[in-house]
Amino acid sequence: MKVTVDTILSLSESDGVDELQKHLTLLSDDQLTTMLTNSAVKGKDAGVLIKAIFKGSPVSVSHGANRRLLVYKHCIPLCESGDLQTEVTSDIIGLLMLETHSLPGHALATLASLYVDAIKLGEMNSGRSLELFPTILTALAATEALAYGKGKLLFVKSKLEEIALWDPQCVIHLTTMFRDVPLSAEELQFLIEKILRMFLKLDLQEIPPLVYQLLLLTAKGCKKLVLEGIISYFKKQDQLQKEEQRNGDEDVEVQTILQDQLRHVEGTVILHIVFAIRLDHELGREFFKNLKVNAAQSDPLCPFSIALLLSVARIQRFEEQVFEFLKGAITKNFKDDQIQHSSKFLQELLPQFNSISNMILDTVKNSVFGWDHVTQGLVQLGFILMDSFGPKAGAFGKVTEGASSTAKTPNQLACRLGGQVLLESFKMHEPIRGEILEQVLNRLVTKTASPVTHFIDLLSSIVMSAPMILLESSSKVTETFDQLSYLPLSTVEGLLKAVQPLLKASMSMKDALILVLRKAMFSSNLDGRKSAVAGFLLLLKNFRILGSLASSQASQAITSSQVQADVHSRYNTAANEAFCLEILSSLRRCLNQQADVRLMLYEGFHDVLRRNSQLASSIMQTLLSQLKRYFEPEQDLLPPLKLESCISAHGDQVFIQEPLAHLLCCTVHCLLWNQNIRSGGNVSNDEDDEDEEGGVQSELHTILESITKRMIKSELEDFELDKCAEFSTSSSVGVKNSIYAVLVMGLNEVLMEYNFITANYSKNHFEDVLELFKRYHKVSEILKERAGKGRPTSSKTSRSLLSLGFISTLLTALFSVLMWRYTNVPSTVEDAGKKEKGQSVSLLCLEGLLRVFTTVLQRFPTRMSNFLSSLDVSGEGEAEGEGSDLTEQTAFYIRQFQRALMNQLSGGEEGFNSKEAQLLVSILSILSRQHNPSSQQFVQMITWTVKICKETNFEDISLTKGLLSLLFNMHVLYKSPVSLLWEMCQDIHSQLGDIDQDVEVEKQSHFAIISMKTAASTTLLVLSQVGKVLDEVDWLIAKKKGQIGSDRTISGEAVRVSSHSSVLLFHHICTGMHLEMALFIFFNLHHTVFDTLSNVLLCRVES
Repeated sequence: MKVTVDTILSLSESDGVDELQKHLTLLSDDQLTTMLTNSAVKGKDAGVLIKAIFKGSPVSVSHGANRRLLVYKHCIPLCESGDLQTEVTSDIIGLLMLETHSLPGHALATLASLYVDAIKLGEMNSGRSLELFPTILTALAATEALAYGKGKLLFVKSKLEEIALWDPQCVIHLTTMFRDVPLSAEELQFLIEKILRMFLKLDLQEIPPLVYQLLLLTAKGCKKLVLEGIISYFKKQDQLQKEEQRNGDEDVEVQTILQDQLRHVEGTVILHIVFAIRLDHELGREFFKNLKVNAAQSDPLCPFSIALLLSVARIQRFEEQVFEFLKGAITKNFKDDQIQHSSKFLQELLPQFNSISNMILDTVKNSVFGWDHVTQGLVQLGFILMDSFGPKAGAFGKVTEGASSTAKTPNQLACRLGGQVLLESFKMHEPIRGEILEQVLNRLVTKTASPVTHFIDLLSSIVMSAPMILLESSSKVTETFDQLSYLPLSTVEGLLKAVQPLLKASMSMKDALILVLRKAMFSSNLDGRKSAVAGFLLLLKNFRILGSLASSQASQAITSSQVQADVHSRYNTAANEAFCLEILSSLRRCLNQQADVRLMLYEGFHDVLRRNSQLASSIMQTLLSQLKRYFEPEQDLLPPLKLESCISAHGDQVFIQEPLAHLLCCTVHCLLWNQNIRSGGNVSNDEDDEDEEGGVQSELHTILESITKRMIKSELEDFELDKCAEFSTSSSVGVKNSIYAVLVMGLNEVLMEYNFITANYSKNHFEDVLELFKRYHKVSEILKERAGKGRPTSSKTSRSLLSLGFISTLLTALFSVLMWRYTNVPSTVEDAGKKEKGQSVSLLCLEGLLRVFTTVLQRFPTRMSNFLSSLDVSGEGEAEGEGSDLTEQTAFYIRQFQRALMNQLSGGEEGFNSKEAQLLVSILSILSRQHNPSSQQFVQMITWTVKICKETNFEDISLTKGLLSLLFNMHVLYKSPVSLLWEMCQDIHSQLGDIDQDVEVEKQSHFAIISMKTAASTTLLVLSQVGKVLDEVDWLIAKKKGQIGSDRTISGEAVRVSSHSSVLLFHHICTGMHLEMALFIFFNLHHTVFDTLSNVLLCRVES
């Protein structure tokens, strides 16, 4: 009897179950499977047919259960074949899932094995039937008895272990499947570790969907493991991609990891993780917990994890945690880096730390690949770093930290990093430019009580990098101009300098600024008027007129091609000239305002003239007119200037109205500079202008010569100043006399400089200079005498008006030697200096040189090479000073000062000058910092210093401290100083004796510089140095402990390698650091009379 599909279906619809069973029994396995295949392919009645078969195949009898198993075994690969329609496949799998729990245990085990084998052979590529696998495993785990192998639980686990050999192509389907499989914690961990290992075998494009499924799987647990695995994978991919770039594999076909593809995948994965954290806050808490543990274990961040953090910051509940964590990680990284770089011992035992600043800047670069979810976090991070670690206002508003360009401390480095993040983000992301600019300008306006130099530097960098882009936001800048009169003067000056390129490119912005400055000129606020003057002076310096000579010292810093306004065209020349003359007209009104406003004008005119020389006629005429207001034209009248017109009174208060000395100083500098330029023929001008300028210059020279002669003839009484004059600040008369004294001193200084420069080495003019100095000295001595008697005089010392250039020329002319050749001071000059209150000219030169070196190193550290090159070397140094690098230049000067110190030390006690020796050591200490610790010159310097300390036996405590400090500071950069400290402690013990008087100490002398007189001070230095060494060891051990802790989560092999390296590390600590020497050091110190501090440090070593 032929059995057909229709027959089976009709029997199924009737109640004839027995008849249905008989008909199914007549079908062979092949016939049954063929019937199923045909129905499924046609898409007709496949589901109904399976239902009918199950109805006629009761599991209570063996042939029924076997038939059901046959249906499962046939339908699973049929669904995977891809020959069926999606709806048919879903129908079949749905029916099979419904009937799975009715299957006996052995059938379930067979199906599980079937799936495992198919997965191992790669036959589950479509993954359509994998939905059934979790149901089978669930049913299998729920069976009460399973006579299969070693039991049901072990069987389920064995199936999972067998799946460890799955094909990479089905990993996503399997991960999806396991979400519905009941797993123990151990099985879940095993599964996730397997999936994470499979990452390396997958294409990049397959990673995001797999990560998505893994994140869904974390609902079962192992959240930390999943997050660690994802971050670790992308960290490794970043490293591989960088190595390929470093090796120069620019060919796309050669590269194994394409940068744009990797970045887009990373961006998608970050979005998946953030979405998962939004839904599961426990995942977010686990993420932060893991980050904090890794930070404590010295496990550095990576660009991917930083980007992930910044994206998570968009979730409000995690925002504060993210930025607090990043702030701490950044400063910690900078501190650790400084500690490591300050010790050669630490550099040898620990690898270089990954720079977190480089990682963050890499994140900024990576964000250009569509990471919009990261950019907002970058902006926030940048401003948080600048706000938190920027310069702080100290006492009286002084800035407590230097500029970011010379950043040294962790806080300064963090602040500079914030600026770099914002600058790079501004360049790369158009949508956030407006926000960055607005926030920078808002901080300039609102932070009036704290320094904003770092924000001004950022604004300047933004303007220079993209001026035309900023012009699109010109309204924000002009709105800020409206607040200029309310801002501190330093902020106004910085802001206007920063936006100066925009003023050249935008007529409307320039007009808006002019309008604001004109209003500020008549402001009731003094700072507002000073801001107006500062703004006008800046405009005069930068809007040059055709024919102006650009001073080499003050050349404009505008180099951006986008902003090269054609200021030399005919139109711009005429416009600039009219513009500048209009500004000068406005500035002349300042000459009737307070002294502070006039002072700003006088201090700025010379700089304006140097940058915009075509304004010379107007500026010189303005100065001449102002000077005539206080000049007595009658040649017989003394004094030649009307000092009474320079002060003003308001009730009992007396204050200066005209800073006359500064007016004269400005006039002299402008006159001499203009005269020098005109005489050189560098600037062309019309004949009428030349005649006019020549007349002004001639008249000014006449006035200055007249003032000089009459100031020399004038006595102190002519200025109402004498030894009996009152200078108390508690009375109006005393205040007036103090102002007169300051004015007279300043006038004499200016006239000295003028006459010296115009003298052309004329004897008569030099005599005038000496006479002016005598009168200056008289007033100075009177003020010092009043201060010495305890009378309340003005506490503010007047600033000298002598220019640095003049002082340099004068010193060279007086002493005929360079400062650094202080030993060549003529004996006549030296003897004369010693007679005058015991002052040594050579020592003054040496002190001046130390200050010069210190200033250059602190203010211009990057220009030290230029400074050394500019020194006038001769003789031995000529060949080395020209065209040599910083190392050679430094080595040359070090040799000069070493020779000078050796002469001091070899001259015996009679010729020894302690002060000179200390200054020489201080200079050597500064110069030694310019050497690379790995250079031969640095090693030679250490060798020389050790030799000096071992052979010098002068019992001079200050010199001993200086030499030993120099030695310690250099030695720690070369190698561990423990052996050095050991020998010193033996010498100290030998000199001071043992605390037990019955113990005789062996006499030893490794360092002659340690004597009975210097041993006590040396002990404190040694203890301090040993304390630093122990701090380094503590820091090193803490770092290594953290690394060991982080390695415990990885494979056993890695743990064994890490443990082995740890053993080697502690071996190096004990041998390289010579801890036995350290114990011996404390033994020696402990048994001297100075044992209190050593006891404390000894406890640290023992612990």
